[in-house]
Amino acid sequence: MLSGFKAFIMKGNVVDLAVAVVMGAAFGAVVTTFVNNVLMPIISLIVGQPNFDNFLVFGPVKIGVFLTALVNFVLVAAAIYFVIVMPMNHVIERRNRKLGIKEVADEEPIDPQIALLTEIRDALEARRN
Repeated sequence: MLSGFKAFIMKGNVVDLAVAVVMGAAFGAVVTTFVNNVLMPIISLIVGQPNFDNFLVFGPVKIGVFLTALVNFVLVAAAIYFVIVMPMNHVIERRNRKLGIKEVADEEPIDPQIALLTEIRDALEARRN
């Protein structure tokens, strides 16, 4: 029983997933700090408020709180894209160029009916010749 558990834990994808979760949590803290302490203060300079929590409040309905969460989400997504994804894509592209690796264009999948008709046509031509 323990050997099966050990085999399960030592599988590469389980360990990779555990590392990804821990790294994601740590990186999430970095991105949240960046958004809360850099980007939101810049927005508060422009808008005049650090958040939209008191904007459009109708009794217990607080639309501004939703707007704050939405702006935070967009800022987190933008920070991840512009600080991590875009530079990483440039590094990968530069490395591929240096190594002479060319990107293979994905071919569109062939419709099964067209493939079948093509096979029938080729078979008829082969029978004729």
